[in-house]
Amino acid sequence: MQLYPAIITEALATVRYPGNGKNLVEAQMVEDDIRIDGDSVSFSLIFDKPTDPFMKSVAKAAEAAIHTRISPDVKVTVNTVSRKPVPAAAPPVLPGVKNIVGVSSGKGGVGKSTVAANLAVALAREGYRVGLLDADIFGPSVPKMFGIEDEQLFIHEVDGRNLIIPVERYGVKVLSIGFLVDKEKAVLWRGSMASNALKQLIVEADWGELDYFLIDMPPGTSDIHLTLVQTLGMTGVVVVTTPQEVALADARKGIAMFMDEKVSVPILGLVENMAYFTPAEHPDERYYIFGREGGIRLAEKLGVRLLAQVPLVASIADSGDAGEPVAMTDSVTGHAFAHLAHEVTDAVAERNATLPPTHKVELKH
Repeated sequence: MQLYPAIITEALATVRYPGNGKNLVEAQMVEDDIRIDGDSVSFSLIFDKPTDPFMKSVAKAAEAAIHTRISPDVKVTVNTVSRKPVPAAAPPVLPGVKNIVGVSSGKGGVGKSTVAANLAVALAREGYRVGLLDADIFGPSVPKMFGIEDEQLFIHEVDGRNLIIPVERYGVKVLSIGFLVDKEKAVLWRGSMASNALKQLIVEADWGELDYFLIDMPPGTSDIHLTLVQTLGMTGVVVVTTPQEVALADARKGIAMFMDEKVSVPILGLVENMAYFTPAEHPDERYYIFGREGGIRLAEKLGVRLLAQVPLVASIADSGDAGEPVAMTDSVTGHAFAHLAHEVTDAVAERNATLPPTHKVELKH
């Protein structure tokens, strides 16, 4: 008696699975593991569930088919296995958001949060639907800049889920890590605590439909940056620096982190903040207090866009302290942020036209 896989398969094709009426071969229930040793044969039958009610009867029918079609002397071993469940695709994070833009800096004190807040307002003034997440756990300043420090957060139900309602001001939907802490006390976070709080503000908030979702990221490089790129597929990052060499050196490190092949988040461009001092009374005069055109040189060296040079004007800080972003005003700095908004939208459009859709970063240890 000569046994070979094809004759075994032919015998199994005569057995029908009661669940759908198809034969075992047609139903792709015969595993590709037929083993023959003399007059002994073994193979596996695949079932969708380990609790399949027809499992035992089908296995017996398969054994009987081989005895009937080939020979009663064949020693048959039938193994039963269940299919590995196909994991359900995770629902997309922020499905209503078109573009997710991080605003980052290599070091603190370069005006990153000021740029993030005014960029958000400038985009909203252009008619875009904008959200701003203040993810700077060490110095959440966005609530003060928007005049919403004392706002209470509320929750409502959306499609059976309880979601946080962002505070809306100047046409921008805002949430901040600062809403979750006492503003009079130092913020002491363990890494996991901060990461979980940020994920909650992203995933468990009703951001709705947005054209731009801006994230004011902490300065430097930290676990929070990894949390953000692992939670969201970021469209790109805007890096803020000043013309000072020490700031430029830190900006290089920040850009290197995002350009690392394991992270690979596109750099939309560089913003040179405090590029020069302009007296409000003499807007045509420029004094280069922190160095001259360092941002221009860094952008050229790294091959990224210089999105804008924002002048140092006292009204920027005054407006932020008063909770009225300077981007709302018709001023030199207001125009600078309007220009920045145009440059960012152009950079995002070019990025989306030339690069594939962004996916969240999968970091493997």
